[in-house]
Amino acid sequence: MSVKNRGMGGGEYTKNGMSRNMALMLCLCSFFAGMVFTNRMWTVPEGKDEDAQINLKSENYPKLNIVQHNTNDSLGSLDNRISKLEMKLTAARAEHESIARGNPKSANLKKVETNAKRKYFVVIGINTAFSSRKRRDSVRATWMPQGEKRKKLEEEKGIVMRFVIGHSLTSGGILDKAIEAEETRHGDFLRLDHVEGYLELSSKTKTYFSTAVALWDAEFYVKVDDDIHVNLAMLGTTLARHRMKPRVYIGCMKSGPVLARKGVRYHEPEYWKFGEVGNKYFRHATGQLYALSKDLATYISTNQPILHKYANEDVSLGSWLIGIDVEHVDDRRLCCGTPPDCEWKAQAGNICVASFDWKCSGICKSAERIMDVHQRCGEDKNALWSVSF
Repeated sequence: MSVKNRGMGGGEYTKNGMSRNMALMLCLCSFFAGMVFTNRMWTVPEGKDEDAQINLKSENYPKLNIVQHNTNDSLGSLDNRISKLEMKLTAARAEHESIARGNPKSANLKKVETNAKRKYFVVIGINTAFSSRKRRDSVRATWMPQGEKRKKLEEEKGIVMRFVIGHSLTSGGILDKAIEAEETRHGDFLRLDHVEGYLELSSKTKTYFSTAVALWDAEFYVKVDDDIHVNLAMLGTTLARHRMKPRVYIGCMKSGPVLARKGVRYHEPEYWKFGEVGNKYFRHATGQLYALSKDLATYISTNQPILHKYANEDVSLGSWLIGIDVEHVDDRRLCCGTPPDCEWKAQAGNICVASFDWKCSGICKSAERIMDVHQRCGEDKNALWSVSF
């Protein structure tokens, strides 16, 4: 017969003589003692929370040196990075579109990667047409350096010069082959993915800036007609005065009448957009010669698909810039008259940048007369090589 031991309190005892109630009490006391001890160990003294956190982090992570940058320098650096990315995007878009159309301009596109590493001062695009061979030859014989001199101009002065032309309606036809033969001889063309036509000058201008920005990273991009005379040293000196301005539009600013009557030269089919009949256009540079800073040329390139085209190319370009923060520079040396006007100014020491006849929107019969203008109004033959931009 088994016998159960009874304590004074009547509770059951374990084999070691401890009641179950007592064991339970000891467990609870140990638990609460552990909780109190743990809280005291991990509680950060009041008022030292921040220091404790910093010390804790510094034990696990290396110290960081915080550098304060000048706000203007940071913004300038950001603008430069954005401009470079935009140029790369434009180059990629131009290559993609050209390949997609099955008409890659391999001679131009091969230059993109190489020229992206080089900075240029100015790209001068001389607008020309298939029928203007004599004009091109007269320009080559007067103010446009040829051969090794033109290459030297690019390398030493950062001045790129090209005749700008697209292709005919029947691409690869006799007109295109004639240009290809001329290019083989002179190597001074920029071929555009564009169908030539007088009524397509606005479209050609957009394509020119887009292509030029993709090929050359320059401070300025200039558009020139092939029937005017230009003094390159004076052009470079004029542009250099504005090189610190981010968005500058340089030319001979005008505001001609909006011509509503059909059949007249420079008729504006969208005349109603400019208000009442007889109104004038907004200020814009005359189309014979104008210059854009890099940011503006990039803006045109980036927004090319949505820029509206008016009948007149110079009006179109002015409209693209009218709604953004642009400095318009009206410089009358970019639109001097032919002799005796430019000759008198040259004799007075005020050499013109460009000369032409207003009545012809260029030099009248330029192929025959431009040499005379060059001899009477041109700068010294060494001026271009001695000036520093």
